[in-house]
Amino acid sequence: MIIDDHQIIIDGLKSILQDEEDILFAGGANNMHQALEFLSQNPVHVALVDISMPDHSGVDVTRRIHELYPEIKILALTMHEDIAMITRMVDAGASGYLLKRSNMKEVVEAIRVVADDKKYLGREVQAILLENLSVKAAATDADIDADTPGILTSREKEILNLIAKEMNNEQIARKLFISERTVETHRRNILTKTKTKSIVGLIKFAYKHGLISKDDDKV
Repeated sequence: MIIDDHQIIIDGLKSILQDEEDILFAGGANNMHQALEFLSQNPVHVALVDISMPDHSGVDVTRRIHELYPEIKILALTMHEDIAMITRMVDAGASGYLLKRSNMKEVVEAIRVVADDKKYLGREVQAILLENLSVKAAATDADIDADTPGILTSREKEILNLIAKEMNNEQIARKLFISERTVETHRRNILTKTKTKSIVGLIKFAYKHGLISKDDDKV
């Protein structure tokens, strides 16, 4: 499903996506009211959501859909490229974030990734996050002491690296031969210890302190 106040965007994406055998266009909506009405009557696996809309922002739309239909994976498709908006969308429940200037190959890739219950940040979005590891970018998260990385255990650092590789709790549990509940406990502890509130903030923290490698891991 595509939620955008510009019908030309919906029609254009629909036209392009119809060539993908594994992607079926469910429908479109120009605002939150239309979107919720459609979702109440139609099954949707992935929703592409714009941020700038007339009645409610994409953050509000994302949060509401995530509350009512947590099984739906939400992919932000927007012109907004500031770090604060990326963080707000992810915190609201978005599984991915793309800029509208992305090529269609990446849009299709992102849809498939989030549909597979994984996270996806567009290549340009990743670059924005890495560029904002400066003091200005740190303003979106709580201040972190320079010695904080030392408080993570070796197991927590291992799980942090797997999170950066877009593994979910089930996949991490299988790889490390531990329970999903244990993985979730470690995940909560990592967020608490690093004083971060989202995966975006956590990945920023990990890169900043050298806990994961930019070359080996995909955000």
